Amino acid sequence: MTDPAIQASDWLNTDDPPRLAGLKGRVVAVEAFQMLCPGCVSHGLPQAQRIRQTFRPEDVMVIGLHSVFEHHAAMTPVALKAFLHEYRIRFPVAVDAAGQGPMPRTMAEWGLEGTPTLILFDRQGRMRARHLGQVPDMAVGAEIMQLMLEGA
Repeated sequence: MTDPAIQASDWLNTDDPPRLAGLKGRVVAVEAFQMLCPGCVSHGLPQAQRIRQTFRPEDVMVIGLHSVFEHHAAMTPVALKAFLHEYRIRFPVAVDAAGQGPMPRTMAEWGLEGTPTLILFDRQGRMRARHLGQVPDMAVGAEIMQLMLEGA
């Protein structure tokens, strides 16, 4: 994948939406989620918040990707804004653009199978990992450190 751009219809928690191409030099962790996904609420998003708290922002950028492929009418941008506020999610969140069918564009282009999915990009902007479901924090931390050391 040469240009894994996020196809967003909207961004929340940022006035300057990050572009993956503009984040070269940093490891990027993208958490694909749906606000009505139990695994996203209990595992994926809390882990993304821990990644953000653990690593310096100049080394690791955390981005949320709200990829709705079910219950479209319930997961509107207004509901998402309230959800992010209530769960105190402060990192930038992209609303994945609608696709041809039920799958949103970025989710389809990146070959994601569901949510929660943690996607890791190396310092050169290459997608290096896609983890569907729950991944132990220690394993994710080690993987991020490996990607950080590759670019050092």
